[in-house]
Amino acid sequence: MNSETLQNLDMIAKTARDFAEKNIRPNIMEWDESQTFPVDLFHQLGDMGFMGIVIPEQYGGSGLSYHEYVTILDEISQVDPSIGLSLAAHNSLCTNHIYEFGNEEQRHKWLPQLASGKVIGAWGLTEHNTGSDSGGMSTTAVKDGDHWILNGAKNFITHAISGDIAVVMTRTAEKGAKNNSTAFVLEKGMPGFSSGKKENKLGMRASETAELIFDNVRVPDSHRLGEVGEGFKQAMKILDGGRISIAALSLGIAKGAYKAALKYSLERHQFGRPINQFQAINFMLADMATEIDAAELLIRRASDLKNAKQKMTKEGAMAKLFASEACVKIANDAVQIFGGYGYTKDFPAEKYYRDSKLCTIGEGTSEIQKLVIGREISK
Repeated sequence: MNSETLQNLDMIAKTARDFAEKNIRPNIMEWDESQTFPVDLFHQLGDMGFMGIVIPEQYGGSGLSYHEYVTILDEISQVDPSIGLSLAAHNSLCTNHIYEFGNEEQRHKWLPQLASGKVIGAWGLTEHNTGSDSGGMSTTAVKDGDHWILNGAKNFITHAISGDIAVVMTRTAEKGAKNNSTAFVLEKGMPGFSSGKKENKLGMRASETAELIFDNVRVPDSHRLGEVGEGFKQAMKILDGGRISIAALSLGIAKGAYKAALKYSLERHQFGRPINQFQAINFMLADMATEIDAAELLIRRASDLKNAKQKMTKEGAMAKLFASEACVKIANDAVQIFGGYGYTKDFPAEKYYRDSKLCTIGEGTSEIQKLVIGREISK
């Protein structure tokens, strides 16, 4: 990156950091304990231009690149990964799916609302019995004149309750058939479209996760994204970019945990000196710093390819795999450095620890990333 790009990223990082310190940090534990999803905060993020980061200005977005997107997610997630997760899901899944695969009429209808933060987006792929095996989903869409009738349910859906617009993958052919999935845009208030059980989670508790339920929902054919049968292919392309999101989220968690641990190691004294001076602690911090830099380099490489509209399936999976596994290790080591205090909610380490684990699961487990990488390098 040239000096002008780096200066712009520094400016954007400071803007995101200042916003997070003022509007997010004072509320972190209150939101976490009560599992409150702060809807008003996301309206504010929309005012900042953070709800349509990579969406072109003609559709109401900020028209920025994936480097700016990664920087914003990184800074927000250093303060509260829950907010980073919801920001990522809104931007890279729902909003980006409509941008990538919607026609001009659909883009102009929904993207300005989403990019402004006036409405919040959800994205439905996962079901109770189909996680990674998304080709075998049970949610169906059956053609009925100029409409489709949707039946089924999705689970582990971010913003299932508070979301106003949802992109949903359905099965429009037999299970196991080729090209058996089609994507639709659903709006809150459609008869038969509702939310179900809210999950009580280990971490990321301020990011809402719940069921989406479809009971004979009549959806106009004008809400169909792309051609019939293209839904699965669309979802896989969206997840390619989504892996950059989770990698950036992981990076933010890792940096937040590392900075907290480094600060504590300099302040905590044992045997007459800061614990940072003991080799065991110093080596842990050295490993953390190295893994953070390595993760960021992988993420930036994938972002370069994404910005250039080049294939980045392998690179995105590598970035997601490495960054997510590193952030779990770094969060774990941060708790260790804090010792007993790391196990209490009075210090930040325990929350980074709880939040980190989702990164190795969401938008494709680490095992799925290895499968993707293995396939790509074997071609």
